[in-house]
Amino acid sequence: MTHTPDITRPPKDLIEALREIGAATVAGTLGHMGFRNPHMVGPVAQNHGKSIVGPALTLQFLPQRPDVFSEGEYADPETQLHRHVLYHAQEGDVVVVDARGDMSSGVFGDMMSTYFKGRGGAGIVIDGCMRDRPNVEKLDLPLWLRGWTPNYHVQTSIYPNAVNVPIACGGVTVIPGDIIVADDDGVVVLPVAMAAKVIEESQKHHDWEEFSREKLMQGAPLQRYYPLHDDARGEYEEWRKTNRLAD
Repeated sequence: MTHTPDITRPPKDLIEALREIGAATVAGTLGHMGFRNPHMVGPVAQNHGKSIVGPALTLQFLPQRPDVFSEGEYADPETQLHRHVLYHAQEGDVVVVDARGDMSSGVFGDMMSTYFKGRGGAGIVIDGCMRDRPNVEKLDLPLWLRGWTPNYHVQTSIYPNAVNVPIACGGVTVIPGDIIVADDDGVVVLPVAMAAKVIEESQKHHDWEEFSREKLMQGAPLQRYYPLHDDARGEYEEWRKTNRLAD
């Protein structure tokens, strides 16, 4: 029997606190903390208006090689590792796939996606493609992909090699259990150890941006209100009291 490891999931309070923080704010905050580029380049939103936050289940593909892979091995479906990453899915999980940017193999299709959604999966991120687009779109499952293809997952040049191991997806290292934050701006990888600080700093950023947005809409000087100048700090603090924002 094929065995693959599960992940250690982050505390649910971290996930919930991140739901109101967009990918752009998380990416910017991480940038100031030394994680200069946590944004995956390649996978883009396929159903606009969706946003997800959840721990990463990872799947790694490698280039096919005749001495280590032959499709004959897949006569037994239970040897197919792209199935096994889905077996680990719990409510709120995000499957993240290093498909090497390959545009000719559909990592998952209609049935696999249906199974994943049925288990409560939050969304799928692939540095590559999926197939069965007409039926997959009916699921309304949040997806970030490079594109679509009619080919199945090992039809051309790649094959699934490992589940829940460190991978590179869209140029970013993803450790199993990392928090994925994704919306129309793209997909951001948030290390669990940095999450609490990101939440704290992002909330501060969100609050003064709301204040600044109001002032800018009124035609106030950009130099004073974005970023918030020290001279406007007192005005901002008074606004916070009026608007009852949390400390």
